[in-house]
Amino acid sequence: MAALASAGQTLWSPVGDDGLYRLCANYVDHGVCNWMVHADDDTRFCVSCRLNRTIPDLRYKNNKALWQTLEAEKRWLLYSLLRLGLAVEPLSQVSWGLAFDFLAEAEPTFHEHGRVLTGHSQGLITLNIAEADPVVRERMRNDMAEPYRTVLGHFRHESGHYYWDRLVRDGSWLEPFRALFGNETRNYGQALDAHYRAGPPADWTNRFISAYASTHPWEDWAESWAHYLHICDTLETAFAFGLRMQPRLAKSDILDVSTDIDAYDHEDFQRVIAHWFPLTLALNSLNRSMGHEHAYPFVLAPKVIDKLGFVHRVVRASRQPSGPSIKA
Repeated sequence: MAALASAGQTLWSPVGDDGLYRLCANYVDHGVCNWMVHADDDTRFCVSCRLNRTIPDLRYKNNKALWQTLEAEKRWLLYSLLRLGLAVEPLSQVSWGLAFDFLAEAEPTFHEHGRVLTGHSQGLITLNIAEADPVVRERMRNDMAEPYRTVLGHFRHESGHYYWDRLVRDGSWLEPFRALFGNETRNYGQALDAHYRAGPPADWTNRFISAYASTHPWEDWAESWAHYLHICDTLETAFAFGLRMQPRLAKSDILDVSTDIDAYDHEDFQRVIAHWFPLTLALNSLNRSMGHEHAYPFVLAPKVIDKLGFVHRVVRASRQPSGPSIKA
């Protein structure tokens, strides 16, 4: 985040920085963006907005608010991807790039298998804008028996499918992936039908981060990828606040931890996980004290931790030497 001072006409300069920036066109035109564009850049849009292929129809009065929610959550995703050093380029400019379609149903009733399906295909992530409505999303969370369903979770999950194509599918990570997640060549449509017809296997908690992850190796990877981003971003926030856990009633120091690592830039995943468990215990305890459900409704079995560690290794091996800077 940066405070900005006017540098004349349409240019702005971050306080304490000599760089010059312009407001993103989606701020100027619609007031839905708070990222900046470098003055030397010939595009009107920021790093985030230039990934949009389709935005909601703003003639409908509620769509702007829904779009603004989607844009805010998309920025959490992109912040994580850029911090991890992963390549983020628009599909409109490179064949392997990333793009977003934010679409609405022709009819107002939203359901999981509606005409607009949230998903990923060849670099294009599609999101039904109804997911940005908290009432609709909560209804779907209950209908689908999901302990966790958020807009950010959708973005992180679908980005997992994109990066599987980019980082795993055609490279040296494919065989290690199959050894841990299973053979992704099994029929995906049949696997999905079986999941919705019969549900997850009885022992899914021993092997998967979520019930949906048990559907197919692709979904197992995407759910694990999303969870890895959850861990990195939450630990980074704790790191920024200098949080320290030292339970007064603990009989040992196993839960004592100072969040003194930046998970986005840490090599040792076992140390990341060692910081994660005490933090989630504190998060859940605080939430329950406020009368809310657990903020972290997950159990990480050893097999799941192995999968998260694999995601970590793939990410670390795929880091770019440099990427676009962010100004917000």
